This record gives sequence, C-alpha cells and structure tokens, in this order.
Amino acid sequence: MGFRMGIVGLPNVGKSTLFNALTKTAAAQAANFPFCTIEPNVGEVAVPDPRLDTLAAIAGSKQIIPTRITFVDIAGLVKGASKGEGLGNQFLANIRETDAIAHVLRCFEDGDITHVEGRVDPLADADVIETELMIADMESIERRLANLSRKLKGGDKDALDQDRLLRQALAVLNEGRPARTIAVSDDDRRAWDMLQLLTAKPVLFVCNVAEDEAANGNALSEKVREMAEAQGAGHVVISARIEEEISQLDAEEAQMFLGEMGLEEPGLDRLIRAGYSLLGLQTYFTVGPKEARAWTITKGTLAPQAAGVIHGDFEKGFIRSETIAYDDYVAGKGEAGAREAGKLRVEGKTYEVKDGDVLHFLFSG
Repeated sequence: MGFRMGIVGLPNVGKSTLFNALTKTAAAQAANFPFCTIEPNVGEVAVPDPRLDTLAAIAGSKQIIPTRITFVDIAGLVKGASKGEGLGNQFLANIRETDAIAHVLRCFEDGDITHVEGRVDPLADADVIETELMIADMESIERRLANLSRKLKGGDKDALDQDRLLRQALAVLNEGRPARTIAVSDDDRRAWDMLQLLTAKPVLFVCNVAEDEAANGNALSEKVREMAEAQGAGHVVISARIEEEISQLDAEEAQMFLGEMGLEEPGLDRLIRAGYSLLGLQTYFTVGPKEARAWTITKGTLAPQAAGVIHGDFEKGFIRSETIAYDDYVAGKGEAGAREAGKLRVEGKTYEVKDGDVLHFLFSG
C-alpha cells in the first residue's frame, strides 16, 4: 500500500508542471491557459528511502522494490466548480478517490503567466478551492439526509449513525469550517470514512515558489505556513521549475544542481515525507537474497495486519513475526549477525510494527 494524492489548484499555478516533474513524464500538458488538464493524469513514483538500498546491499538482494505513491493531476477549477462551472463536476468526482489533497498555491510573481483571478494571493486561492469543496459537501449531505429518512423510521442502526455524523459535519460546514476539523472517535472512524466527504480529507499546501526562493521560501509561502499550522494541515515549499529541471538529469547531475541551488534533496522527497506524516504512514521492510522490499502501513498497525498488506493469507494464518529493528540489522550486518547479538525478536499478534522494522512472517496456510 502506498497512497494516492490528488494534486489540485487553480489554473496556472504550476500544478501540471509539478505533476510532470514528479512523475518524470510529459503526460500532463502544461500550458498557459485554463483547463489544459482535461482528464486526470495518474502517475506512480517510487518512494525514495535510502534505508532500502542499505538493506539490499547488506543482504545481497537481487531486486529492490520500493513502495510507491500515486499522484493524480486533477483538472483545474474556478469559482463555481461545485455548481458545475468549468470542469467542476469532473474535479469533484476525481478528488473523492484520493487519500489526501495537495493544494498547489502560486507563491511567485511572473508577468508572462496569467493568474486566472488576475492577482497573486495564495491564501485567497486556497479559500476558493476550500469553499468549492465545502459547498459540494453541504449539497451532498443534504441529499443524503433526505434519502435516509425512510431507513431512520425503521430504526436502522447504520442509518442512525450516518444521520448523526452527517448532521455533525453539516453544522461545522455551516460555520465555514471544513469537515476535517471534527474530532472523530475511534468507534465512528469507519462510518465517518465511508461518508467520503471532500473536506474531511487531509490537506497538504504546496507553495510553488521561484527558483531562487526554493531553499528559504518567501513572504507568500510564510503566510501559507502560518495558515497551514492554524488549520493543522501540512505544508511544503517547492519550485516546480526546479523539479522540472531535475527530472531531466541523471542522479549525479541532479545532486550537483541541487547543491548549486542550496538544496539538500529534491522537492519530491520533501513532498512524500510530508504526505506520509499527514496520513500517519510508516514503512517496514522484508529482506532476502531475492529481493529487498518496502511496505507502507499506518502507524499503530499490528503485526497480523502488516502481514496482510503482503497477502490476505498472511494475516489470516498469522502465527508470529521475526522482527529486527533497522539499526540493529545494519549494526549486525544482516539477519545472522542481528540474531547472534540477540537483536532478533519473536513478536505475536499484539505487536505494533515500528517504522523501519525488518520483518519475516510465519503463518499457517
């Protein structure tokens, strides 16, 4: 399991340029006019994790298989998208299928690139998108509440839960706040997630800045950072132009170019890390002579469910896991050394997998 991030933004904020760079493709037509992205473009990229390469080198693995993130470049929108303006309906349908939303916000001045609203104001841009999503959620909730009336009369428990959660969301939306500001209990989490409210999705604000501002940002990206912190959202500063240039270089050239720009790593790495943090994700590894592989799970996942990410049968027949922490695996120069040092642990069904664990599952089949 990787995760699926929808890239959204008003026209001409650098959204498609960023998508092209991140996926190292030219699948999305980046052009200086609205709606150049007519269909959502989907691209998968490997999640960079130096630990995987280290483990593979120690184990002599023939193949390295990283976990992957799916980016979805979703058609640009304008005011009125929730009413079907522009490509609104398409936008709203596609965004429901993502785990998180990356709002690309224009934080650069460029007289050659026209802003659809005729100004450069990232906070106002964020508000346009948020407002459209909130309006769409309110209309969706009102339709669902009307459809639930018959089931409620019959005392259907699921319908009662849905009705309660939908009304709770509607009250918050009517106050001008997104649904993600609601603190949802563990008991309600599954039912809440099934509502698929647009404004319940975690948000990562991506500040697209000029090339010479990529290292430290600027006054506009600082305003976005303050907004993100106030909302409990994520944020990252990226220059789509730089990412576009890096995508055309080999690894050595890219590293030299980054150094010249005062950057330690590509924006993709920062973006993925911010996405993982936003969604509470982490990585565990399986390592052997055939392959070294990374697997993505949510923090707090127990060993049987972690095994189930590989195959459902692993979870059903789970017996135990042999577990070595990443640092212990490296220090022992592999499984045998870690075992001899007493660092290989046998964990049962209640073990909570940690980030970086190297696992071997035993199961009955």
